[in-house]
Amino acid sequence: MSTASFSLLLCFLCFFSSLNSQSDELQVLLNVKTAFQKSNTNVFNSWVSSNSICNFAGITCNSGNSVTEIELSYQNLVGVVPLDSICKLPSLEKLSLGFNSLSGSISDDLNKCTNLRYLDLGNNLFSGHFPEFSSLSQLQHLFLNLTGLSGVFPWKSLENITGLVTLSLGDNPFYPTPFPLEIVKLTKLNWLYLSNCSIGGTIPQDIGNLSELINLELSDNNMSGEIPSQIGLLKNLWQLELYKNSLTGKLPVEIGNLTKLEKFDASMNYLEGGLSELRFLTNLVTLQLFENELSGEIPMEFGQFKKLVNLSLYGNKLTGPLPPQLGSWANFIFIDVSENYLTGPIPPDMCKQGTMEALLMLQNNFTGEIPASYASCTTLKRFRVSKNSLSGTVPAGIWGLPIMNIIDIEFNQFEGPVTSDIRNAKALGQLFLGYNRLSGELPGEISGATSLVSIKLNDNQFSGKIPETIGELKHLSSLHLENNMFSGSIPESLGSCDSLSDLNIAHNLLSGEIPSSIGSLPTLNSLNLSENQLSGQIPDTLSSLSLSLLDLTHNRLTGRIPQSLSIEAYNGSFAGNSGLCSQTVSTFQLCKPEAGMSKDVRTLIACFGVGAAILVLSLVYFLYLKKKEKDHERSLKEESWDVKSFHVLGFGEDEILDSIKEENLIGKGGSGNVYKVALANGKELAVKHILNTDSCGRNKSWSTTPMLARRGGKSKEFDAEVHTLSSTRHVNVVKLYCSITSEDSSLLVYEYMPNGSLWDRLHTSTKMELEWETRYEIALGAAKGLEYLHHGCDRPIIHRDVKSSNILLDEFLKPRIADFGLAKIVQANGGKDSTHVIAGTHGYIAPEYGYTYKVSEKSDVYSFGVVLMELVSGKRPIEPEFGDNKDIVDWVSSNLKSKERVLSIVDSRIPEFFKEDVVKVLRIAILCTERLPSLRPTMRSVVQMLREAEPCKLAGIVISKDGASKKKEVTDKGKFSPGV
Repeated sequence: MSTASFSLLLCFLCFFSSLNSQSDELQVLLNVKTAFQKSNTNVFNSWVSSNSICNFAGITCNSGNSVTEIELSYQNLVGVVPLDSICKLPSLEKLSLGFNSLSGSISDDLNKCTNLRYLDLGNNLFSGHFPEFSSLSQLQHLFLNLTGLSGVFPWKSLENITGLVTLSLGDNPFYPTPFPLEIVKLTKLNWLYLSNCSIGGTIPQDIGNLSELINLELSDNNMSGEIPSQIGLLKNLWQLELYKNSLTGKLPVEIGNLTKLEKFDASMNYLEGGLSELRFLTNLVTLQLFENELSGEIPMEFGQFKKLVNLSLYGNKLTGPLPPQLGSWANFIFIDVSENYLTGPIPPDMCKQGTMEALLMLQNNFTGEIPASYASCTTLKRFRVSKNSLSGTVPAGIWGLPIMNIIDIEFNQFEGPVTSDIRNAKALGQLFLGYNRLSGELPGEISGATSLVSIKLNDNQFSGKIPETIGELKHLSSLHLENNMFSGSIPESLGSCDSLSDLNIAHNLLSGEIPSSIGSLPTLNSLNLSENQLSGQIPDTLSSLSLSLLDLTHNRLTGRIPQSLSIEAYNGSFAGNSGLCSQTVSTFQLCKPEAGMSKDVRTLIACFGVGAAILVLSLVYFLYLKKKEKDHERSLKEESWDVKSFHVLGFGEDEILDSIKEENLIGKGGSGNVYKVALANGKELAVKHILNTDSCGRNKSWSTTPMLARRGGKSKEFDAEVHTLSSTRHVNVVKLYCSITSEDSSLLVYEYMPNGSLWDRLHTSTKMELEWETRYEIALGAAKGLEYLHHGCDRPIIHRDVKSSNILLDEFLKPRIADFGLAKIVQANGGKDSTHVIAGTHGYIAPEYGYTYKVSEKSDVYSFGVVLMELVSGKRPIEPEFGDNKDIVDWVSSNLKSKERVLSIVDSRIPEFFKEDVVKVLRIAILCTERLPSLRPTMRSVVQMLREAEPCKLAGIVISKDGASKKKEVTDKGKFSPGV
């Protein structure tokens, strides 16, 4: 064979080999497409055999048309990663599958991807442990953060991967371990993210070996000891995050060498000493050291930091003044130095650039006036300077800042009026002015602040009339005007404040009669009108209120005390009104009988009349019930029914219809009755009977069960529940077997939950003891159900009424999320929309309802946090012991000052052995109930955190009776301040 012929043969062989290789790689990619076929994505539209693999979306090839990169992050992928196929790609250097919903385990086949330089599996829903991966010796970038992986991480594998530049393993419930020393040998690292992955022990001195680091994050772990001086060797650091650990000692002097540092957060530790070591960090953009034991003065050099926009130092022991030029250089955003011992004036120029959003300086010793410059700071949302020694008048413009959410100047020495500028404060929700020397009339323009929820003007020197326009504040929940000099009459318009629950206008100069309209307030819980000059009779309308506090003492009231208010609960509520009389309260004079017949005759006639009326009504009602039941049974059988099944059914509609009778009734709700149905095959079902209305809202069927807002035909609740449940498939979401509808009635047929609801188990007379392991499993299961609704459906589903009574329990006490009558599917235009429909249950409703009436997935997270607090404490969301206008969230927050008080929150029925495991769940509950929705975790993160909080016994961990390693107590309030 000639040389030319041989060369030609080689070319043909190479060509066919290339074709064969491309064919193999095509098959690999098609296998990947099949593995992710249930994903809601368009990324695979181009993955067809007729296309070149190098033209597939997300695929990059080399010059030889061999796949080098797979980039499929943020593609809504679901399924198990087919590493057995992927790792057959001989030239694959990059595999990026982050920010999807991938599940299952990571197989050992990963070790066959020996050419990988970039691996991103982060932000997914995997389970199990991460396999040993030492064969990936070429790896430079590894992203495994927030994957759901657990168990023991194979740290030893890092010894063979010395070229790592990025290592991101945070937010995973790995098995606790001291700081892995394998890491400090990775001298090429420039990005190290190990936050919230169960790292303990001390920061090793050899951390200084990682001189290329620009980012070091070790937050939210169990690290203790001092920050080593060798940290000062990391001169390239741009970000250093150490918050939420148990670090002690002083900031090392060497930290001043980190002159490139822009972000430093060592909050929620036990650091002490001063801040002088930080005066050289002139490039700082954000500095957060809140909740430590730091003392001494804030360095004056901070006032010269040209980039600083965020300073959070609250909850320390700092003294002295703030630097006068603080925040005057950059686009300053946020300061919180609350709960210190700081003195001197408020720096005047923190809003010089017009970007400041929050000024939080509560509980210090600041003096002087509020600088006039803040009156034009239109970006301010929160202005809180309470509990200081500030004086002077409040600059008029502050009252009317357009996006301000809260003005809190309580416990100071301010003087002067609230000006009419307040009409421009359209976003103002809370106005706290108590305990000052403010004076003048309350301007009628306050009605322009339409978002007001809480007004506290108590203990000032306000005078004049309470403006009639205050009745226009439809969202107002709390009004405190006590201890002022208001005069005139109580505005009749207060009866229009339908959200008002707390009204206190005691100790003023008010006169005239008590408006009868106050008795029509549907949510009023506390009413204090004491120590005024009110006259006339007590309105009978007050009898319709359910008040926990009623105080009308020391007025000039006359006449009869309404009989329904003459009860022991209101003893002392009427003292100091000499003109009052009563037939039953012994401390008052007896009311004189009315002219005419004698008292005995009137009493006898009244008793006879009442008795006869009761007898007649009882007979009529008995006959009505009998007729109603017969009409109901007859009407059900006569109606034409349409059955829509969502699962394979083992029953017919007749068997369901025959069971809708009074003796099978097991519950009533706002949207209909619930019946228990025992089928002939022994299976038990629950059937909700929803009654339809005509277009005028009149009931078309036999029952008078109250319902929510309707439209013609089936109710909105029925449509919502069917639409939601028919499309959901999850072990922790109640199963809807079918719907049975007619013109007049709608039936929903569910699986029956024999153990009722979590509320029943925790709070009713039939409650049963729930061990902590069971409570934990209920919490985790319910969280998984909500996670599925938020993240596992084609579009997120907002439940909008998460509460313990909507978490049902099967025969094994496994939870199911139920009652989707208020559910809202997020619109497809990005999931950012929220609904303005007011929904939910008192005690579970997220605070943003009170400000915006908008709900989102984060509103469900808040409600679930309340459920966690119920499980931890055994208490209801609303208890008298919490105090007026307080709920379980307020009560928990007030008990986070010490470890003893934290442990006092835990239900006494839970054994000491589990107390610290319970506190882990309490910590999650606190995060879920942050006031700002943006600070709450997603339900996906909640599930991960709950998995990490698995009780020791469930995790198979053997520990001594008095506990094993020290665990950090829960005293945190979140990464930002209590003012936020």
